[in-house]
Amino acid sequence: MSTPPPDGSQQPAYNPPPPAQGYPPPAQGYPAAPGYPAYSAAPPPTPQYGAPPPANPGRTMGIVAFILSFFVQLIALILGIIALVQSRKAGQKNGFALAAIIISVVLMVLGIIIAFAVVVPLISLSVDTLQACQAVDFSGTVEVHGIPIDCSTVSR
Repeated sequence: MSTPPPDGSQQPAYNPPPPAQGYPPPAQGYPAAPGYPAYSAAPPPTPQYGAPPPANPGRTMGIVAFILSFFVQLIALILGIIALVQSRKAGQKNGFALAAIIISVVLMVLGIIIAFAVVVPLISLSVDTLQACQAVDFSGTVEVHGIPIDCSTVSR
């Protein structure tokens, strides 16, 4: 409880003491003390950078999958699928992951076709060679599919 001053004048409820030499000025909202200039509040800080772009968690993995799709198709296919799923969950598109999946599948199918095109004739040639060499008791030379073969070099 405060008592009114003896002269009858009304004083404010709080009158801060004047700042001592070297101290900062009073905070905004309080009047400046007599003999001191009024300072305004500091302006709000300006943003240094714009808002970051939305994160695409599968982008880096999609790029890695794209590069690997030319060399290691199975790993690239798995990484591409994972990257595509992560990007879709974040609501983003991932062209690298999609391209990695497509390239990996196409190259794997081509690899299987080429493997059958090369392996099947080689197996057929080796079976025919073995049968021809057995017929001459693994001695001498035989001709299989137009190719002369020395049966002494054929293993039994």
